[in-house]
Formats: sequence, C-alpha cells, structure tokens
Amino acid sequence: MKRLYQVVYNISMDIQEEFLEVINEHGDTIKTLPRSVVHGDPSLMHKVVHVLVFNKNGELLLQKRSMNKDVAPGKWDTSVGGHVNAGETIIEALSREMEEELGITTCEPEFLYTYIHSNQYESELVYTHSCVHSGQIRFNKDEIDEIRFWTSDEIKQNLGKGIFSDNFEHEIMTYMKFRDVH
Repeated sequence: MKRLYQVVYNISMDIQEEFLEVINEHGDTIKTLPRSVVHGDPSLMHKVVHVLVFNKNGELLLQKRSMNKDVAPGKWDTSVGGHVNAGETIIEALSREMEEELGITTCEPEFLYTYIHSNQYESELVYTHSCVHSGQIRFNKDEIDEIRFWTSDEIKQNLGKGIFSDNFEHEIMTYMKFRDVH
C-alpha cells in the first residue's frame, strides 16, 4: 500500500518518471510499472541496452558512474547502458542512450547477444551491441564522472577488485566468452 501511495503522489506532483515494461525471461511484456517500483525488486525483470564502444585500436570505452547514481555509484561501467522505456524498441533505446550518455549519433551498433543479469537490487534482460567509434565524445556530466578507453589486459587485471560495477563484470565475462566462440 505504501508503494502505491508513493507512485500516486509522484504522478500528482508532476514529477516525470520512467515507465518500464516488466517482462519474463523471453522478453514478453507482463505489465508496465514506474521505475521506482521496478528498481529495488529483483522479481520484476525489465529490458536494458548496453553498447560496448571500442576505438580503432580495440580498446573499450568505460564510464565511471556519477556518485549520485542509485546503482553502482563511482564504479566503472559499460560504455553505454540504459533502460528500454515502455513502448520503445531496442534500437530506439540504443540511439537515445548513446546520444544522452556520450553524445554519439554516428555509430551503428551491431547486435551481439542477450543475457539475464540479476542482483539483490534488480533483474535485467540485457541486449548487448557493439560499435567502433573514432569521433568526438561529449559525455553527460550529470550521469558520468569520467570516461576512458581500457585495454583488454587492464580490464582483466582489475576484475574482482571492486572498481567495476557487478553489471560490467557480468557483461565483460559474457563478452569474452562470446568473442572466443565467434
């Protein structure tokens, strides 16, 4: 009951809130709920997009999440990551997130794979894409404290040391297995 009151209160205060599709493991929509209800309840799986942005040398761009983020503040994370809003396609979400987070509009992401990431806070069906970008990057300073390109060796040397988000550690392990097979 308390949660329902909070959602109604937020709507009545004209606070814009993301709405996410709660899905099953196949990506089928079950219902649509506000982000504030979905986050914090790992039983409510939702869709997210990730883009692994590489430079021409094969180094991977990572973002250091702002300290005011509710998930993994101050941790290094995937190049681009964000929710797929209710009614939005994966491609629309990719384009929106790439532009919002890094100012990138010229990269054509290639689909790689999907996987489920779950922790004590949330459950996500992740749609991972990659692209090579050599143009300018203008990151969103409200969401990101820093960006930099990392070599594969640098990433491997720092896994499990608490500097990466658990989401990114899951992502990079999935990517390395995918890369080894393809």
